[in-house]
Amino acid sequence: MRNALDLNTVRVYVAVVDEQSFAGAARLLTLPSSNVSRHVASLERMLGVRLLERSTRHLRMTEAGRLLYERAKPLLDALLSTEEELGAVQRELRGPLRMCMPGEAPRLLAPILAEFCSLHPGIELECDTRLTGLEALREDMDLSIVFHRGRQDDSTFITRELATLPSIVVAAPALLAKTGMPRHVRELRSLPCITTLSALKGQPWQFLDATGEIVKVAVRSRYRVNSGELALAGARQGIGFAIVAAYPCQEDLAAGRLQEVPLDLCPAPLQLLGVYSHRHSVTARVRALLELIQLRLEGVGSGSR
Repeated sequence: MRNALDLNTVRVYVAVVDEQSFAGAARLLTLPSSNVSRHVASLERMLGVRLLERSTRHLRMTEAGRLLYERAKPLLDALLSTEEELGAVQRELRGPLRMCMPGEAPRLLAPILAEFCSLHPGIELECDTRLTGLEALREDMDLSIVFHRGRQDDSTFITRELATLPSIVVAAPALLAKTGMPRHVRELRSLPCITTLSALKGQPWQFLDATGEIVKVAVRSRYRVNSGELALAGARQGIGFAIVAAYPCQEDLAAGRLQEVPLDLCPAPLQLLGVYSHRHSVTARVRALLELIQLRLEGVGSGSR
Protein backbone atom coordinates (compact mmCIF):
# COMPACT_ATOMS: atom_id res chain seq x y z
CA MET A 1 0.00 0.00 0.00
CA ARG A 2 1.37 3.39 -1.02
CA ASN A 3 2.31 5.67 1.86
CA ALA A 4 -0.01 8.64 2.37
CA LEU A 5 1.34 12.13 1.85
CA ASP A 6 2.39 13.84 5.06
CA LEU A 7 0.45 17.12 5.27
CA ASN A 8 3.18 18.95 7.16
CA THR A 9 5.80 17.94 4.61
CA VAL A 10 3.60 19.20 1.77
CA ARG A 11 3.04 22.42 3.71
CA VAL A 12 6.82 22.92 3.94
CA TYR A 13 7.20 22.35 0.19
CA VAL A 14 4.45 24.89 -0.60
CA ALA A 15 6.14 27.42 1.70
CA VAL A 16 9.45 26.95 -0.15
CA VAL A 17 7.73 27.69 -3.47
CA ASP A 18 5.82 30.69 -2.03
CA GLU A 19 8.95 32.18 -0.49
CA GLN A 20 11.18 31.17 -3.43
CA SER A 21 13.84 29.94 -1.05
CA PHE A 22 14.53 27.38 1.66
CA ALA A 23 15.70 30.13 4.01
CA GLY A 24 12.49 32.12 3.45
CA ALA A 25 10.35 29.06 4.17
CA ALA A 26 12.38 28.41 7.31
CA ARG A 27 11.71 31.95 8.55
CA LEU A 28 8.01 31.70 7.68
CA LEU A 29 7.56 28.36 9.45
CA THR A 30 10.07 29.09 12.24
CA LEU A 31 12.02 25.93 11.41
CA PRO A 32 15.75 25.36 10.99
CA SER A 33 16.79 25.50 7.32
CA SER A 34 18.15 21.97 7.56
CA ASN A 35 14.68 20.71 8.55
CA VAL A 36 13.10 22.43 5.54
CA SER A 37 15.61 20.76 3.20
CA ARG A 38 14.97 17.40 4.87
CA HIS A 39 11.19 17.71 4.43
CA VAL A 40 11.49 18.48 0.72
CA ALA A 41 14.02 15.68 0.15
CA SER A 42 11.75 13.24 2.01
CA LEU A 43 8.79 14.28 -0.14
CA GLU A 44 10.78 13.79 -3.35
CA ARG A 45 11.91 10.33 -2.20
CA MET A 46 8.37 9.28 -1.30
CA LEU A 47 6.93 10.46 -4.62
CA GLY A 48 9.88 9.22 -6.64
CA VAL A 49 10.18 12.47 -8.59
CA ARG A 50 12.24 15.65 -8.42
CA LEU A 51 10.07 18.61 -7.40
CA LEU A 52 12.56 21.46 -7.52
CA GLU A 53 15.51 22.40 -9.68
CA ARG A 54 18.02 24.17 -7.44
CA SER A 55 20.92 26.45 -8.27
CA THR A 56 22.87 29.02 -6.28
CA ARG A 57 20.60 31.81 -7.53
CA HIS A 58 17.35 30.24 -8.64
CA LEU A 59 14.71 27.81 -7.46
CA ARG A 60 12.42 26.44 -10.15
CA MET A 61 9.60 23.90 -9.99
CA THR A 62 9.76 20.86 -12.23
CA GLU A 63 6.61 19.82 -14.07
CA ALA A 64 5.85 17.37 -11.25
CA GLY A 65 6.57 20.04 -8.66
CA ARG A 66 4.20 22.50 -10.35
CA LEU A 67 1.43 19.89 -10.43
CA LEU A 68 1.84 19.17 -6.73
CA TYR A 69 1.90 22.88 -5.87
CA GLU A 70 -1.19 23.72 -7.94
CA ARG A 71 -3.16 20.88 -6.36
CA ALA A 72 -1.90 21.27 -2.79
CA LYS A 73 -1.92 25.08 -2.40
CA PRO A 74 -5.74 25.53 -2.60
CA LEU A 75 -6.26 22.63 -0.19
CA LEU A 76 -3.84 24.05 2.37
CA ASP A 77 -5.42 27.51 2.01
CA ALA A 78 -8.87 25.99 2.50
CA LEU A 79 -7.71 24.25 5.68
CA LEU A 80 -6.24 27.53 6.97
CA SER A 81 -9.44 29.38 6.15
CA THR A 82 -11.52 26.72 7.92
CA GLU A 83 -9.28 26.90 10.97
CA GLU A 84 -9.65 30.69 11.10
CA GLU A 85 -13.41 30.53 10.58
CA LEU A 86 -13.78 28.10 13.47
CA GLY A 87 -11.76 30.49 15.62
CA ALA A 88 -13.89 33.37 14.41
CA VAL A 89 -16.97 31.77 15.95
CA GLN A 90 -15.82 33.45 19.15
CA ARG A 91 -15.11 36.63 17.08
CA GLU A 92 -11.44 36.40 17.91
CA LEU A 93 -9.89 37.19 14.56
CA ARG A 94 -6.12 37.26 14.79
CA GLY A 95 -3.07 37.62 12.60
CA PRO A 96 -1.79 39.80 9.75
CA LEU A 97 -3.98 41.35 7.07
CA ARG A 98 -2.03 42.93 4.21
CA MET A 99 -4.01 45.06 1.79
CA CYS A 100 -3.67 47.94 -0.64
CA MET A 101 -5.96 50.58 -2.10
CA PRO A 102 -5.72 53.65 -4.37
CA GLY A 103 -4.98 57.00 -2.75
CA GLU A 104 -8.56 58.32 -2.88
CA ALA A 105 -10.10 55.22 -1.26
CA PRO A 106 -9.29 56.24 2.36
CA ARG A 107 -11.89 59.00 2.05
CA LEU A 108 -14.47 56.20 2.04
CA LEU A 109 -12.68 53.44 3.89
CA ALA A 110 -10.45 54.98 6.59
CA PRO A 111 -13.18 55.03 9.29
CA ILE A 112 -14.19 51.47 8.41
CA LEU A 113 -10.63 50.13 8.67
CA ALA A 114 -10.19 51.84 12.03
CA GLU A 115 -13.50 50.39 13.25
CA PHE A 116 -12.49 46.91 12.06
CA CYS A 117 -9.20 47.01 13.97
CA SER A 118 -10.99 48.33 17.04
CA LEU A 119 -13.47 45.44 16.88
CA HIS A 120 -10.67 42.89 16.42
CA PRO A 121 -7.61 43.78 18.54
CA GLY A 122 -5.82 40.64 17.35
CA ILE A 123 -5.66 41.90 13.76
CA GLU A 124 -2.31 43.25 12.52
CA LEU A 125 -3.28 45.53 9.62
CA GLU A 126 -0.88 46.72 6.92
CA CYS A 127 -2.53 49.00 4.35
CA ASP A 128 -0.47 50.41 1.47
CA THR A 129 -1.84 53.22 -0.71
CA ARG A 130 1.20 53.16 -3.01
CA LEU A 131 0.49 49.72 -4.49
CA THR A 132 -2.74 49.57 -6.46
CA GLY A 133 -4.60 47.31 -8.86
CA LEU A 134 -4.62 43.58 -9.40
CA GLU A 135 -0.87 43.27 -9.90
CA ALA A 136 -0.40 44.16 -6.23
CA LEU A 137 -1.90 40.77 -5.37
CA ARG A 138 1.26 39.22 -6.73
CA GLU A 139 3.17 41.15 -4.06
CA ASP A 140 1.90 38.91 -1.24
CA MET A 141 -1.15 41.08 -0.58
CA ASP A 142 -4.23 39.43 0.93
CA LEU A 143 -6.62 41.98 -0.55
CA SER A 144 -6.65 44.76 -3.11
CA ILE A 145 -9.35 47.45 -3.17
CA VAL A 146 -9.93 48.76 -6.69
CA PHE A 147 -12.28 51.12 -8.51
CA HIS A 148 -13.82 49.87 -11.74
CA ARG A 149 -16.29 51.21 -14.27
CA GLY A 150 -18.22 49.08 -16.78
CA ARG A 151 -17.96 45.34 -17.36
CA GLN A 152 -15.37 43.44 -15.39
CA ASP A 153 -12.67 41.70 -17.38
CA ASP A 154 -12.28 37.95 -17.13
CA SER A 155 -9.63 37.36 -14.52
CA THR A 156 -7.98 34.67 -12.48
CA PHE A 157 -8.71 36.87 -9.46
CA ILE A 158 -11.92 36.78 -7.45
CA THR A 159 -13.84 40.04 -7.12
CA ARG A 160 -16.48 41.05 -4.61
CA GLU A 161 -18.54 44.19 -5.15
CA LEU A 162 -18.46 46.39 -2.06
CA ALA A 163 -20.37 49.45 -3.26
CA THR A 164 -21.81 50.98 -6.40
CA LEU A 165 -21.14 54.71 -6.63
CA PRO A 166 -23.37 56.76 -8.98
CA SER A 167 -21.35 58.89 -11.38
CA ILE A 168 -21.95 62.23 -13.11
CA VAL A 169 -20.28 64.39 -15.75
CA VAL A 170 -19.22 67.80 -14.43
CA ALA A 171 -17.59 70.93 -15.80
CA ALA A 172 -16.63 74.40 -14.58
CA PRO A 173 -19.00 77.27 -15.46
CA ALA A 174 -16.14 79.05 -17.28
CA LEU A 175 -15.62 76.04 -19.57
CA LEU A 176 -19.35 75.73 -20.26
CA ALA A 177 -19.44 79.42 -21.20
CA LYS A 178 -16.91 78.63 -23.96
CA THR A 179 -18.25 75.30 -25.19
CA GLY A 180 -21.95 75.52 -24.45
CA MET A 181 -23.82 72.80 -22.56
CA PRO A 182 -23.60 69.46 -24.40
CA ARG A 183 -26.77 67.37 -24.45
CA HIS A 184 -25.61 64.18 -26.18
CA VAL A 185 -22.68 61.96 -25.26
CA ARG A 186 -21.46 62.03 -28.88
CA GLU A 187 -20.72 65.75 -28.46
CA LEU A 188 -18.04 64.90 -25.89
CA ARG A 189 -15.80 63.52 -28.65
CA SER A 190 -14.94 67.04 -29.77
CA LEU A 191 -14.74 68.64 -26.32
CA PRO A 192 -11.79 68.76 -23.87
CA CYS A 193 -12.09 65.97 -21.30
CA ILE A 194 -10.19 64.67 -18.31
CA THR A 195 -9.32 60.98 -18.53
CA THR A 196 -7.52 58.33 -16.52
CA LEU A 197 -4.22 56.56 -16.98
CA SER A 198 -4.06 53.04 -15.54
CA ALA A 199 -6.70 53.43 -12.77
CA LEU A 200 -9.48 52.47 -15.19
CA LYS A 201 -7.04 51.29 -17.88
CA GLY A 202 -7.46 54.54 -19.78
CA GLN A 203 -10.66 53.23 -21.31
CA PRO A 204 -13.10 55.43 -23.26
CA TRP A 205 -15.82 56.99 -21.17
CA GLN A 206 -18.61 54.53 -20.49
CA PHE A 207 -22.34 55.21 -20.33
CA LEU A 208 -25.47 53.07 -19.95
CA ASP A 209 -28.21 52.97 -22.57
CA ALA A 210 -31.90 52.34 -21.82
CA THR A 211 -31.33 48.56 -21.74
CA GLY A 212 -28.39 48.81 -19.35
CA GLU A 213 -25.81 48.04 -22.06
CA ILE A 214 -22.45 49.80 -22.01
CA VAL A 215 -21.92 52.55 -24.58
CA LYS A 216 -18.30 53.64 -25.00
CA VAL A 217 -17.42 57.17 -26.07
CA ALA A 218 -13.83 57.90 -27.10
CA VAL A 219 -12.89 61.36 -25.82
CA ARG A 220 -9.76 63.46 -26.28
CA SER A 221 -7.66 64.67 -23.38
CA ARG A 222 -4.47 66.52 -22.53
CA TYR A 223 -5.03 65.96 -18.79
CA ARG A 224 -4.76 62.29 -17.84
CA VAL A 225 -4.64 61.36 -14.16
CA ASN A 226 -5.03 58.35 -11.88
CA SER A 227 -6.98 60.09 -9.13
CA GLY A 228 -10.51 61.33 -8.66
CA GLU A 229 -9.13 64.20 -6.58
CA LEU A 230 -6.86 65.27 -9.43
CA ALA A 231 -9.71 64.96 -11.93
CA LEU A 232 -11.91 67.21 -9.79
CA ALA A 233 -9.12 69.77 -9.39
CA GLY A 234 -8.68 69.88 -13.15
CA ALA A 235 -12.40 70.24 -13.70
CA ARG A 236 -12.58 73.17 -11.26
CA GLN A 237 -9.90 74.95 -13.28
CA GLY A 238 -11.85 74.49 -16.49
CA ILE A 239 -9.32 72.12 -18.06
CA GLY A 240 -12.01 69.75 -19.25
CA PHE A 241 -15.20 67.83 -18.62
CA ALA A 242 -14.81 65.09 -15.99
CA ILE A 243 -16.72 61.91 -15.27
CA VAL A 244 -16.55 61.33 -11.52
CA ALA A 245 -18.35 59.62 -8.65
CA ALA A 246 -21.12 61.90 -7.44
CA TYR A 247 -20.44 61.69 -3.68
CA PRO A 248 -17.12 63.65 -3.49
CA CYS A 249 -18.21 66.66 -5.57
CA GLN A 250 -21.41 67.70 -3.78
CA GLU A 251 -19.74 70.71 -2.13
CA ASP A 252 -18.39 71.92 -5.49
CA LEU A 253 -21.84 71.60 -7.05
CA ALA A 254 -23.52 73.41 -4.16
CA ALA A 255 -20.95 76.24 -4.27
CA GLY A 256 -21.23 76.62 -8.03
CA ARG A 257 -17.60 75.72 -8.71
CA LEU A 258 -18.83 72.86 -10.87
CA GLN A 259 -22.03 72.13 -12.77
CA GLU A 260 -23.51 68.75 -13.54
CA VAL A 261 -23.85 68.14 -17.28
CA PRO A 262 -27.18 66.43 -18.08
CA LEU A 263 -26.72 64.10 -21.06
CA ASP A 264 -28.92 61.70 -23.02
CA LEU A 265 -27.17 58.73 -21.36
CA CYS A 266 -26.15 58.21 -17.72
CA PRO A 267 -22.50 57.50 -16.90
CA ALA A 268 -21.80 53.93 -15.87
CA PRO A 269 -21.48 53.81 -12.07
CA LEU A 270 -18.12 53.42 -10.39
CA GLN A 271 -17.77 50.10 -8.61
CA LEU A 272 -15.71 49.63 -5.48
CA LEU A 273 -14.36 46.07 -5.54
CA GLY A 274 -12.50 43.86 -3.13
CA VAL A 275 -10.18 41.53 -5.05
CA TYR A 276 -8.24 38.50 -3.86
CA SER A 277 -6.24 35.91 -5.67
CA HIS A 278 -8.10 32.63 -5.22
CA ARG A 279 -11.46 31.61 -3.88
CA HIS A 280 -9.85 29.08 -1.55
CA SER A 281 -7.31 31.51 -0.11
CA VAL A 282 -9.70 34.12 1.30
CA THR A 283 -9.18 34.08 5.05
CA ALA A 284 -11.73 34.74 7.77
CA ARG A 285 -9.94 38.06 8.37
CA VAL A 286 -10.44 39.20 4.78
CA ARG A 287 -14.01 37.94 4.67
CA ALA A 288 -14.93 39.76 7.89
CA LEU A 289 -13.41 43.03 6.62
CA LEU A 290 -15.25 42.80 3.29
CA GLU A 291 -18.53 42.17 5.08
CA LEU A 292 -18.02 45.23 7.31
CA ILE A 293 -17.15 47.43 4.31
CA GLN A 294 -20.28 46.30 2.48
CA LEU A 295 -22.41 46.96 5.54
CA ARG A 296 -21.03 50.45 6.16
CA LEU A 297 -21.19 51.50 2.51
CA GLU A 298 -24.80 50.47 1.92
CA GLY A 299 -26.54 53.34 0.18
CA VAL A 300 -23.39 55.46 -0.29
CA GLY A 301 -24.12 58.05 -2.95
CA SER A 302 -27.74 56.95 -3.37
CA GLY A 303 -28.98 60.40 -2.52
CA SER A 304 -26.40 62.28 -4.55
CA ARG A 305 -28.29 62.65 -7.80
